Amino acid sequence: MPDKNFDILIIGSGLAGFALALHLAQRKKICIITKLVAESSASAWAQGGIAAALSSDDSPANHVQDTLNAGAGLCDERMTRYVAEHAAIAIHWLINQGVGFTGDRHNETGYHLTQEGGHSMRRIFHSGDATGKAIQQALICKIREHSNITMLENHIAIDLITNDKLSDHTRSTQRRCFGAYVLDKKQDKVMTLTAQNTALATGGASKVYLYTTNPDTATGDGIAMGWRAGCQIANMEFIQFHPTCLYHPHAKSFLISEAVRGEGGILKLPNGARFMPQHDSRAELAPRDIVARAIDFEMKKRGLDCVYLDISHKPANFLKAHFPTIHARCLELGIDITKEPIPVVPAAHYTCGGIVTDQRGRTGLSNLYAIGETAYTGLHGANRLASNSLLECVVFAQAAAEDINNRPGLDLPALPDWDESRVTDADEEIVIAHNWDELRRFMWNYVGIVRTTKRLQRAQRRIELLHEEINEYYTNFRVTSDLLELRNLVDSANLIVQSALQRHESRGLHFSKDYPDILPVAQNTVLQKTIK
Repeated sequence: MPDKNFDILIIGSGLAGFALALHLAQRKKICIITKLVAESSASAWAQGGIAAALSSDDSPANHVQDTLNAGAGLCDERMTRYVAEHAAIAIHWLINQGVGFTGDRHNETGYHLTQEGGHSMRRIFHSGDATGKAIQQALICKIREHSNITMLENHIAIDLITNDKLSDHTRSTQRRCFGAYVLDKKQDKVMTLTAQNTALATGGASKVYLYTTNPDTATGDGIAMGWRAGCQIANMEFIQFHPTCLYHPHAKSFLISEAVRGEGGILKLPNGARFMPQHDSRAELAPRDIVARAIDFEMKKRGLDCVYLDISHKPANFLKAHFPTIHARCLELGIDITKEPIPVVPAAHYTCGGIVTDQRGRTGLSNLYAIGETAYTGLHGANRLASNSLLECVVFAQAAAEDINNRPGLDLPALPDWDESRVTDADEEIVIAHNWDELRRFMWNYVGIVRTTKRLQRAQRRIELLHEEINEYYTNFRVTSDLLELRNLVDSANLIVQSALQRHESRGLHFSKDYPDILPVAQNTVLQKTIK
């Protein structure tokens, strides 16, 4: 690739990154980098759908209220209203890109709408039970055929290039982002990519936990890079644990969609007894944080390995039509959902916090944007409402694209090449594997669904030790993909624990036994690193 200078460098290949690229492609020269292949993002794993109030008996105001209720007092109402009011535009844009949502000729919208936990109405547009995959496949076709878009697969960003990395005479008073150092994993070489604007769209950090519904790529890369570059990070304590991840030794990270409960699925104990009505009047349709805590409570109280989600009372043809992916995957593992319940456990699913941005996706670092799960926009508050995540990606991608198109061009300085003059090849890569496993286990045990101050402090001490080890390793050896991901995971874990220790209450997804009450005034947890 001879040209390493772009108008926009997009780090990440999920819905947020792809939508941004397609909105800019007519006027800008774009580079997208992705750690594996274009199809491997967390967006492609999304089953449920995308929320939008398009029915005549629904309204954006209803959607806003449901989002505020789920967010437990911490949603930014202005941002929430902006997203809900732009939801129809987002849906129509996706349809115009070739996304085939499941139709229903009896519905006034022409599409089958489902309902999920926390929603007061049926407003979820979906494509069977593989909505994310359908969206990503449609957008990938558009991305690959566009001459202005360069896709670099098997590349991982190392760090953003800011003023701090420039020589003294090229530094300016205003801190800016000029691109990124990127490791070509196949060639094992570090590239310097220069860009007028850079966008972080790398998804969340759920891989910091032992059990997660996310792909292996969800290692908090964008959040960690933004943190190291001096961006503000907000509300990282709010990690959403999806209540229903398939519990099976051979079912790695397989999600049982929220829509299964939306269509009548019932949570049961091994003896067949229903338990959700004892925890919340909304039962299985309560928001995710409530359902996840209820399952966690029942499992710990009774010493269970899992609970069961039963939708076998629905007609078999209905289940096969609405949940073909779930039905097929469960059947492969010997579970027939038309006849028996599905064993499920909670698992880390979504990072509600992230890099603080404004309504245009702009961070506090000039010429750097963050969109999707990487960003903190204020939409999700203390708990994300189901199916608002894909919507957020599309809405803020369009907003960021408008801002980028209106920005004047920069005279970019010459950027220094990556310096490998004082490093050698790693001698014991087992250190990385061991630290990766240790981190994810103690985060699950100490910083999970229910927390205590003592557990958080234990996690903090271990993170400090890991941080020292990894920094020493990073300083002395050539970078590898595994090392970079571990470095980002440790930074993300540190942000989660720091944020959790600062919140002296229980709100939304953060539940502390030491501070079980909710404070009368809701406040965000905002962290910022001092850049010397």
